[in-house]
Amino acid sequence: MVKDAGLKIIALQPFRDFEGMPADKRLKNFARAERKFDIMEQLDTDSLLICSNVSPHAINGMQRSADDLAELAQQAAKRGFKIGYEALAWGRYIKDYQQAWELVKMADQSNLGIILDSFHIFARGQDLSTLAEIPGNKITLVQIADAPKLDMDVLQWSRHFRCFPGQGDFPIVEFMKIVSQSGYQGYVSHEIFNDEFRSSPSQATALDGIRSLVWLEDEVSKVAPAIFQQTNTP
Repeated sequence: MVKDAGLKIIALQPFRDFEGMPADKRLKNFARAERKFDIMEQLDTDSLLICSNVSPHAINGMQRSADDLAELAQQAAKRGFKIGYEALAWGRYIKDYQQAWELVKMADQSNLGIILDSFHIFARGQDLSTLAEIPGNKITLVQIADAPKLDMDVLQWSRHFRCFPGQGDFPIVEFMKIVSQSGYQGYVSHEIFNDEFRSSPSQATALDGIRSLVWLEDEVSKVAPAIFQQTNTP
């Protein structure tokens, strides 16, 4: 169906609760990863997206988690795949992109990078000071979502109130300006969970999504014109 529509699957996601698990669950996770790799071959995609562990069984330890990611990346490399690691704002131990970037650096694998999701960054009220330190070739995927500022549980906020860039209160333009200046040339993807979108006609929502990407590109090009044009916005 994807090929018939002239589309490409850019990644398989999410692979959950992987790093920092006890020995028995760790072995099962690596076996589970191989099954994911089999699916990736069938879908003709080369990227697996891992989100930070939220399991109560997770073990707190950066080196242990980095070792797990390094071994998984080596396993993926044998099949020509790359791995992206994303910090969930409600992760058990890894909750922000700065921790995720530290973990990726510690694992030190050429096919392992970081996934940057604007919601998870801004939902925790983080600044973008570390973002400029991340080279574009270590960014696996950029996911963008805006949101209104709400005082509520971050998981429920994420699941129900994300919106397209320019429709919320997050500094999405500043985020994308820094990302584009990193030299990143990969995909920019919407990552939107919103009850209104789910209940609305899909064509109208898709058109609004395209409009938001065009708006974002126009806004970012005012401050980084030559660089942003290198970024794909499918």
